[in-house]
Amino acid sequence: MANNFFGITDTGKQRQNNEDAFIAEKSGDGNFIIACVVDGVGGYAGGEIAAEIARATILEQLQYIAGDIVPLLVNTFTIANQRIYDEKVQNKDLENMACVLTLAVVDVINNKFYYAHVGDTRLYLLRDYSLIKISKDHSFVGFLEDSGRLTEEAAMDHPKRNEINKALGFAGQISKDPDFVETGSSPFLPGDILLLCSDGLTDLVDKSKITDILTSSDNLPQKGKKLIDAANSRGGKDNVTVVLVHNDKERKQHSATKPVAAAKTIEQPEIVPAPIKKQEEPEPVVKTKSNGGTVAILTLLCFIFLGGFIWQFKKNADQAAIPKKTDTLVAQPVKNAVELKLQDTINKLKGHTLLLSAADFQQPIVLSDTLHINKDSLYIKTKGAIIFKKDSTYKGPAIVLAANCKYVVLDSVAFDGFPTAIVTHNDALVLKNVQFNNCLTPVQVSYLFPNKKYISGRLFGSMFKTDSVPTKANH
Repeated sequence: MANNFFGITDTGKQRQNNEDAFIAEKSGDGNFIIACVVDGVGGYAGGEIAAEIARATILEQLQYIAGDIVPLLVNTFTIANQRIYDEKVQNKDLENMACVLTLAVVDVINNKFYYAHVGDTRLYLLRDYSLIKISKDHSFVGFLEDSGRLTEEAAMDHPKRNEINKALGFAGQISKDPDFVETGSSPFLPGDILLLCSDGLTDLVDKSKITDILTSSDNLPQKGKKLIDAANSRGGKDNVTVVLVHNDKERKQHSATKPVAAAKTIEQPEIVPAPIKKQEEPEPVVKTKSNGGTVAILTLLCFIFLGGFIWQFKKNADQAAIPKKTDTLVAQPVKNAVELKLQDTINKLKGHTLLLSAADFQQPIVLSDTLHINKDSLYIKTKGAIIFKKDSTYKGPAIVLAANCKYVVLDSVAFDGFPTAIVTHNDALVLKNVQFNNCLTPVQVSYLFPNKKYISGRLFGSMFKTDSVPTKANH
């Protein structure tokens, strides 16, 4: 077992089976630590099955981690949710099963962690002897506690403490709600500890006791065992699971420097200013009478310059009258009114959602130049059939995403006849019910890497899927 991460689960004192599961291990490439706590819901068999489906999906999808990590975590949750839901549909005995979970991907090398969360499992960060709750409980009582309307003690004793409003497996599609999965990232500094736990711990052990255990001199396995024992000593009414990750790099301490004593003032000899000399009167300038020959020469030069100017002007006029062979100009694409309207709409959009209605744009939308998207995030949704068609003389891409784009969703659009339909960078593009008709290269992706660095990882292999019918639209 590695020294800087540890996981442990226990059935508790009152349950006969354990519906919790956890992950505490490195990713397949060894560059990240995967920490996860899953709490199953739905009875003896259902909760365990849902938890195991989620656990297996996470290990599968995070075998190699690359690109923007938060979208990868959301996609992993989406896949796990669909697999749990599909299992429920096929087996009516499991129709109530679901799971809540908290997942953290820790980049110890770069002192940072990323997380995704659904439900009432929790993520805490211990820093400088202070325990900070990172995730929010997706329940009514959790909302009251997080907003300060309930104290921790009152929330722990509330009769509806465990009634959750979000879980994987509740619905077939969670992508309809962009805020369904809580996500975030934060610095993970040397000395920090992450705690992921199920509600079997936090329903019974308060924050003060958890902090005392985490700030002790024990190692991670000892701390994990003490947290389990603390929950069981207070009744152990639920399964309890704990995962710990420690940034065990040495803290940087800057030694104090001794103030430099002020230099002793050296007595300077008295400086006697030199007597100021009276400024001498300038010698008078003797003005001589102008020479007549000089004037004549200057007059002649003026006539010469004037004559040259008149000659050059006449020469230019004569040349302008001679017909010239014109240079061949390369025709630049001229955007039509629909293209200009659409590009202007994208550029001036203040929010992050753009609704394109077929009633507002003549169909198909013929493109004679590229549409540029330069927003950090954008969700393009459609109402009606929106088709982008290549102009007969145009050979460029339909849409180009700028390098600064991080999350751009195209929903229910079609591209017709483009050599390259979409150009994007890294993992910014998300497609929903998008069709490519007669497009030689539907999507061209460029990955941007730092100069002269060693790169490891993989390209996402399961981020897109094909189907003969569109998924149910959310309009």
